[in-house]
Amino acid sequence: MSTISDINILSDKAILTTIGMFIQQTRIKQNINQQELADKAAVSRSTVSLFERGEGISLINLIKILRILDALYVLKEFEIREEISPLRLAKGEKKLRKRVMKKGNIRDDNHDLGW
Repeated sequence: MSTISDINILSDKAILTTIGMFIQQTRIKQNINQQELADKAAVSRSTVSLFERGEGISLINLIKILRILDALYVLKEFEIREEISPLRLAKGEKKLRKRVMKKGNIRDDNHDLGW
């Protein structure tokens, strides 16, 4: 299978398969069968089976399964770690950015549009 370094070139299906294999291997290492995992996660056994085969399931079911497997650590990469630039720090700006504003999109009513 692929490594994390080349995950960007994988198809969506291949990524789902990789995640499914992770779930399956984590479950097996913990000596839990599919039915036990399904019962503890409050999902059906077929949901666990589908996911382990690389089929898509809802994000909420993935979270339930990861929680039962004590594997929520894989979601740590989603944590926002904004590094404040020295310039923003000097200006006293410590808040997270909430929107993007591009200079070319600023509309000035006094700007001649050339019409």
